[in-house]
Amino acid sequence: MDNTDLMSLIEHEQIILFDAECKLCNRWTRFILRFDSAHHFKLCSVQSPPGQALLAYFGFPLSDYETMLLISRGRLFTHSDAFLAIMRQLPLPWRWCGILRIFPVRLRNWLYLLIARNRYRLFGRYSYCALPSAENARRFL
Repeated sequence: MDNTDLMSLIEHEQIILFDAECKLCNRWTRFILRFDSAHHFKLCSVQSPPGQALLAYFGFPLSDYETMLLISRGRLFTHSDAFLAIMRQLPLPWRWCGILRIFPVRLRNWLYLLIARNRYRLFGRYSYCALPSAENARRFL
């Protein structure tokens, strides 16, 4: 992926970067595919070449994934802010999760990181990256 393509993605798309080896993260992507009927988001595995390029651009580690990232038209969201920004763009009742912003960000991120750091132990891990179905392939980078 050249720098021009990367900059175009960052400025014009909403991209959710996720760990494709994480079973919880894979369930999350299936949730997005099901409920993002307006196709607001593109999905991108952090293990893929575009995912690695986006991680490097924003200065994140290329092998230890602690947070889902949302790149939204040039803005970067991490941790609970990424989760809530995504949920606010989904149809009802999911957008009501935005009310969780009333909780202090330190508390929200503490809970987010508690789950994120233990996700393989709690939910399992794939030894491979699953490929999207032909129907959903255009929604992935």
